[in-house]
Amino acid sequence: MEIVVASSVGVLTAGGVYLILRLRAFPVILGLALLSYAVNVFLFATGRLAINTPPVLSKYGDATYTDPLPQALVLTAIVISFGMTAVLVMIALGAYLEADHDRIDMTGPNAPDTDKKETGA
Repeated sequence: MEIVVASSVGVLTAGGVYLILRLRAFPVILGLALLSYAVNVFLFATGRLAINTPPVLSKYGDATYTDPLPQALVLTAIVISFGMTAVLVMIALGAYLEADHDRIDMTGPNAPDTDKKETGA
């Protein structure tokens, strides 16, 4: 069970980092969403991975229970990441409507001139 959760966190993180490094706005937003999912799965796994155990209390007084604090943190993180994704989509949509493309590199009229050679005055 732990290897599946660890692998899923690794795959989500790798996919998120790959998409963040793209030069388009939409893949960057998807990459941030994947990274937030990876953090949520990691936080959820910190509450101990227990199968067929009660959430908080046991009938017979056993100390094997799942910690509810990471579950509350994940629920809060889901709400925050949804709100931030909505904000990023609106910012990207505004940039797309203003510039007619969604590239996020600096190749416009206000970009610094890096390919001009210095003449040395």
